[in-house]
Amino acid sequence: MAKAGNAQLGNAKKEKKDEFYTQLGDINAELRHYTHHFAGKVVFCNCDDPYESNFFKYFAANFNALKLKRLIATCYAGSQVAGRQLELGLFDEDDSAAKNAEDAKEKDGALRLKDDRPRIPHKIVINEVKDVNGDGRIDLADVEWLIKNGKNVLTKLEGDGDFRSAECVALLKESDIVVTNPPFSLFREYVAQLVQYGKKFLIIGNLNAMHYKEIFSLFKENKMWLGASIHSGDRKFTVPENYPLDAAGCGIDENGQRFIRVKGVRWFTNLDYKKRHDEFVYTRRYNPVDYPRYENLDAIDVSESKAIPEDWSGLMGVPDTFLDIYNPSQFEIVGLGAGDLAKEIGVKKNFRGRTDVALKVNDKDKCPYSRIIIRRKK
Repeated sequence: MAKAGNAQLGNAKKEKKDEFYTQLGDINAELRHYTHHFAGKVVFCNCDDPYESNFFKYFAANFNALKLKRLIATCYAGSQVAGRQLELGLFDEDDSAAKNAEDAKEKDGALRLKDDRPRIPHKIVINEVKDVNGDGRIDLADVEWLIKNGKNVLTKLEGDGDFRSAECVALLKESDIVVTNPPFSLFREYVAQLVQYGKKFLIIGNLNAMHYKEIFSLFKENKMWLGASIHSGDRKFTVPENYPLDAAGCGIDENGQRFIRVKGVRWFTNLDYKKRHDEFVYTRRYNPVDYPRYENLDAIDVSESKAIPEDWSGLMGVPDTFLDIYNPSQFEIVGLGAGDLAKEIGVKKNFRGRTDVALKVNDKDKCPYSRIIIRRKK
């Protein structure tokens, strides 16, 4: 895959409006399924300014509980969200940026950049977290103190902080597990990099990404699957201050932070978890009325994933939401029911001249929306 320049990264973040910041509640709900994977590991959040990232906040606060070896987070140059969640001193007193009259210097010495100024790319490395303030719990106040006084380091990056930069790739190589919310518009390239370097990962994306040939192949080969906690509906994400709130579900919360709600969001991972191996319980049996055959593929159509018949052993077309219940011991993913991937499994051209699975409903030709072709293993 050709490498895109940093200008494209900026456009993807700003123009395509996909710089979304994940809610801590959603992170907690998902990460609880994987706690046994993290002991002694280096976690890398490479799309996460610690000023704003709830991923960093989660792992910093749970550093000891998860028995992490190290936590690394990097920020790219064009980050739009001003630091509110965690405000750390990034510059020394003699730094020229700190002398800019437009910057606000707080009593603790931390530099607050104005919202309309670009974030300076940096990395933070956490090696140790102690309860230094003696309140009996580990929180971000402890992390902030340790960055200034202990084994942990906050430094500027030489480059722009792009996850594809040499600096960030070097950090990726030394990490074990990547957990973050990459820009949706660069999802395919982001996953390709993780696969190239053989990394474990837990990332957020849109379910539609599984239609990319490269992404679908990972599902088919059981090298990627959906996470445990999000299966339907939309999710709330905070957004930059210049993000337009012109759609239903957008707003400003009690803290003055802008947010939107995004449909079709899922966790994507190659970390195994117990729930993934739950047996699907059949409640339906095949009949030709409820399960019509396709006109251009020897398979039946299943309109709902929960309606998979227990007595059909041939090919079946199921909705994308099947991936939420997919047990690799029970089912085999054969292919997709549309486009070039459909050609690979023998789907012929339909009444529209396209390689999408088609069927007749009340003697009318119809193409059901987005089907994954599967078969039972047992």
